[in-house]
Amino acid sequence: MLRLANIMTKNVVTATPEMTLREAAELFATNHISGAPVVSGTKVVGVVSAADILAFAASQRADDSDPATEPTVGSWTGPTADDEVTSEVLPSASYFTELWSDASDAVSDRLENPHGAELDLLDEHTVDEIMSRPLVMLAPTDDVLSAATIMEEKSIHRVIVVDHGELVGIVSTLDIVRAVAERTLSTRF
Repeated sequence: MLRLANIMTKNVVTATPEMTLREAAELFATNHISGAPVVSGTKVVGVVSAADILAFAASQRADDSDPATEPTVGSWTGPTADDEVTSEVLPSASYFTELWSDASDAVSDRLENPHGAELDLLDEHTVDEIMSRPLVMLAPTDDVLSAATIMEEKSIHRVIVVDHGELVGIVSTLDIVRAVAERTLSTRF
């Protein structure tokens, strides 16, 4: 049976927990990969993928547009043509500052500088926040069929290959497909 050592990528591109999500996305694009192990020092601490980044960004946008998180607005729709608008009817400026009294400095800075950078989730969050844990790690001597079975059971696209705790490679679904296409899956030992 074909072993992981025969098909794994040995020059593994890695991410760090401190990397911003934008840096991770750029790492993936530059290296034409869809995910990478996350390494802190010499220890593999997680795995991050482009799908993780997309899911995070989508969930944050969904949270922003969720009606339950929107401020409650009363039934007053503003003055109509029949209403007489006087200074007594309009709320004072203190009404608006009280609404924002618990706003963070970041919100205040953005309001004071409307031409500044927009909120960018990819720059404001790190790989550590979204990486997958626990890891699926196999040895280079494990067979490809075992890796494929684990990947299918856990719905993952890559397994980390370690030898005595040290990262030595990565096997992705593409590596397994390539082995099948080259008809090496059952012919090499």
